[in-house]
Amino acid sequence: MSEPGASDPKELIMTTAKDIMHPGAQWVTKDDSLLRVAELMKQMDLGALPVADENERLCGIITDRDIVVKCVARGHNVADCRAADICEGTPRWIDANADVEEVLHEMEQHRIKRLPVIEKKRLIGMISEADLAQHLTDDQIAEFAEAVYARP
Repeated sequence: MSEPGASDPKELIMTTAKDIMHPGAQWVTKDDSLLRVAELMKQMDLGALPVADENERLCGIITDRDIVVKCVARGHNVADCRAADICEGTPRWIDANADVEEVLHEMEQHRIKRLPVIEKKRLIGMISEADLAQHLTDDQIAEFAEAVYARP
């Protein structure tokens, strides 16, 4: 079995979500048009953006696929649709102090590729599958890929 990305295997337990996330995650508001959301995704080379309220509290996530399936494919104009129109349910998130094992479990269990990081009820960053993979063993990466990408 190979070692995690960190030099000391014990770091796997001590490393937190805050340590591995992209800090200062870009987010959009519920009132932003899907055109603005899509433009931000293009500029930042992202496939998803968190949706936050006026207090920077997470209230959803929009993916590029959501925009295509829930707006464009239905014949709607992205300039006229708002993030709130396609943002559904309560998104999965992780506390900033959660360890890497918890991050792995959350992403595997819910088959998600991007996980918002919350601290004091505010969105402070995002963890991508690439961020997580840097802190896993080869075996853990294989298990993660199988859990997230395998068809149910």
